[in-house]
Amino acid sequence: MSTHAPNESRGISPRPQAPSPGSGGAASTQRRPVAGPQPRAPREPLWRHLVGDVLRRERLAQERTLKDVSEAARISMPYLSEVERGRKEASSEVLAAAAQALGLGLADLLLLAGDELARHARSRAVRGRTSPTSPTAQYDGFCLAA
Repeated sequence: MSTHAPNESRGISPRPQAPSPGSGGAASTQRRPVAGPQPRAPREPLWRHLVGDVLRRERLAQERTLKDVSEAARISMPYLSEVERGRKEASSEVLAAAAQALGLGLADLLLLAGDELARHARSRAVRGRTSPTSPTAQYDGFCLAA
């Protein structure tokens, strides 16, 4: 028999509670000052986003529909749409089929996506965040070889 009211929640805390200040214990000697929010470094684009952007751009440049390209590539239309939006990581076979349906080779598709990645790296370098030619990376004030 339960001693709780029928509508009362009986959840378990996911983390153990830290001892209150001044209560002693091991946790009180290991406290660190809480830092404010750290600025986020801009993210590198994901490969699937770059490839998807290239596929969509090529399809639209040819004024073709998603249905037309998906049928020519023998890929389901919803899946090709997900690939174009960068939501699915397509296999090399799927990418090759989509590229071929657009009149490209797989190498052409990958080169175009690589060009987009290089363009992104150059734009970050211009803004002073990284150097595309430097083989080093900055980490907590130390320069580490990449």
